[in-house]
Amino acid sequence: MAKMTDLLRYLNSNKIEYQVLEHDPAFSAHDVAIATHVPESEMAKAVVIRIDERFWMTVLRSDQRINQQLVKRAFAAKHVHLAHEEDLGTLFPDCQIGAMPPFGNLYGLPVLVDESLAQDEEITFNACTHTKSIRMKYQDFRRLVRPVVAGFAESPHPAEDREL
Repeated sequence: MAKMTDLLRYLNSNKIEYQVLEHDPAFSAHDVAIATHVPESEMAKAVVIRIDERFWMTVLRSDQRINQQLVKRAFAAKHVHLAHEEDLGTLFPDCQIGAMPPFGNLYGLPVLVDESLAQDEEITFNACTHTKSIRMKYQDFRRLVRPVVAGFAESPHPAEDREL
């Protein structure tokens, strides 16, 4: 599954209330939050990682980053690393690179949501493009995706620019 029309059809068929937010092109979750006037704590970003030999879609607040050690511990994994850009093109062929929605279940990927995002009433996320986002209730997202919820994200240290 994929492109935005498929995503909207999926939400509509499940009777989910949502809002489509159109905005100027934005290529990072931080920039999308600014463009949509959404607090970064409510902007959800999807990051694909590989835990040992399996891809997972992680979903966390845009103002956080993945702590690889917490993921390793939670899964008793030996290796955790980011998916390569080529992997994203293969896994999400109908989405612009970096604009995949957090519905890994629609792409055959298990989904891992950080516990801090799971506390939000609403979330906003990319909708397969860098110019449209969707806002919906987190509870509806949880019902559709049935993610694993765990603590694996942290706020980046001010001195560090690198985000995972």
